[in-house]
Amino acid sequence: MSIPETHPFDFDPTYGMQLEELLAVKPPEAPEGFDDFWRARYLKALAVDPQPVLRRSKIAHPDWHVLDLVYISTGSYRIGGWLILPRQGEVRRGLVVGHGYGGRDRPEFDLPVEETAVLFPCCRGLSLSARPPISENPSFHVLHDIDKPDSYIIGGCVDDIWLAVSTLTGLYPWLSGHIGYSGISFGGGIGAMAIAYDQRIDRGHLALPSFGDQRLRLTLPSVGSAQSVQEYHKKHPDVLGTLRLYDAASAASRIKVPMLTAVALFDPSVAPPGQFAVANAIPKFNEIFILDAGHFDYPGSAEQEAVLREKIGQFFRVP
Repeated sequence: MSIPETHPFDFDPTYGMQLEELLAVKPPEAPEGFDDFWRARYLKALAVDPQPVLRRSKIAHPDWHVLDLVYISTGSYRIGGWLILPRQGEVRRGLVVGHGYGGRDRPEFDLPVEETAVLFPCCRGLSLSARPPISENPSFHVLHDIDKPDSYIIGGCVDDIWLAVSTLTGLYPWLSGHIGYSGISFGGGIGAMAIAYDQRIDRGHLALPSFGDQRLRLTLPSVGSAQSVQEYHKKHPDVLGTLRLYDAASAASRIKVPMLTAVALFDPSVAPPGQFAVANAIPKFNEIFILDAGHFDYPGSAEQEAVLREKIGQFFRVP
């Protein structure tokens, strides 16, 4: 175990909890109307034609063809990103890869996958999908329209993932039923919400998932976007009504496909009890991989990440 013992924070990023206690964390009860809210949202997203536009990227790689991509999401929002295709073999699987709250400035080329079309969308307001008046600063992005449950930015970002799946199935119809999702932190939280209601996604990997047990999340000292939401809640307690609709742990309890979830024992940005609320909520077919820390450098991280990487490769191997 290499859980950090020294850190610069004025709170304990383990929150005094050991693994056994974290594995006992239960997901919150979803608010009334939770499923109706998300099913209606998904049907609205399914009705959108993403109209993808592809062009050869200036980014080059010896193992991948790299294409710049733009597609249309809900609200006619233009989403930018990249599609990479293997230079060797056929395209037999699709994979949508979400990003953390730092956004994304290029594709990831070291993913342990083969014969896979990999789509890297930038969610609305971030990186290639930046657009005023949405702030790219995570502490402000996470608050955009938080007072409006139906138009809260996090819901739009989930829509963007669904439209990424629509883009892949439109470009490669034979991938239907063989599309996975992988996301970390912010991307892990919205991924839980997306996977729960999209039967086109056949498996998912969530790492350090955010937005788990929103009521608990408001009480645990954190840095970054979680702190921003906590400060907003102090002045606007009614916002809990919105947050409960966007609870990744409540959504995770609806997931019915195989999952690989990586969660940390120490994390100053995404409190571990919230991460475990997501992982523990998944009913079946879920492997939980334990990291000593998240959003923080620690001894042994490279070794743990190497083991996780191998598991990810096996998890997303072609059917």
